[in-house]
This record gives sequence, structure tokens and C-alpha cells, in this order.
Amino acid sequence: MSMKSVLLVAVGLVLGASLSWVRAADAPQAARVFEIRTYHTLPGRLEALHKRFREHTMEIFEKHGMTNVAYWTFEDSPAKENTLIYVISHASREQAKKNWDEFRSDPEWKAVAAASEADGKIVEKVESVYVDATDYSPLR
Repeated sequence: MSMKSVLLVAVGLVLGASLSWVRAADAPQAARVFEIRTYHTLPGRLEALHKRFREHTMEIFEKHGMTNVAYWTFEDSPAKENTLIYVISHASREQAKKNWDEFRSDPEWKAVAAASEADGKIVEKVESVYVDATDYSPLR
């Protein structure tokens, strides 16, 4: 099984376990698409990425229709030193494209990104996959 497959299974298990109190019957929601993103930072730059998300990125995501679902880091090395995994949701796959286009062109985001990278680039590689919740998922 590839690292990506293991990661997707782990994220699914964590989402299911950590959000077991949410029941589809109790809180019906419109269908939405989830995006699982994995950021690999350059050496020594993970804390700068955390700071940018903590202080700016999450709020700008919300401004552009992206719902913050969850954020994780690994407990074990080497991924512990340079990897952030998170899940956001969008109203649809088409809306996700629009959300990202608007986010990338947002002057506030451009200023935040430039300021946070004044002392060097932060992110080396980004992986993104879109997933749909099953009909029995507590989180839909």
C-alpha cells in the first residue's frame, strides 16, 4: 500500500473517530466535496506554515467559501518535521475550482504569502485529492 493510500485511510479513520458525535440524521447537510491536502515544507519551515494557517489562511479560506474541517501533523519522524495534512470542504467540485481561483487572486492572501515568505519559501510540495463522504459517513 502506498504512503498516500495509508494516509487517506488514516485520515478517514481519524475523521470517523473524532467526529462520531455528528450524525447525518441529526444534522442533515447538503452534499459537499472534501479536499484532503498534504503540504510538505522545506527543512525547518513547518512552524512558519503553522503560523500562516493559524493567523491568516484559515480565515481567508472561509472568506472564499472553503470550510475548515480538520488539521493534523504526524507524531513520528521524518514526516513530523515537515508535513501538514488538512481537510477542507466545498459545496461542489466546480465550486472548489472557483474557490481556489478566488483565493489565489485575493490581494490579502498575496500579501500574507509574500510576508510569510520574506525569509524564504515555505512549501516544497502540495498533494491534493477530492473525496466524497459515503452515505453512512457521520460527516457528510
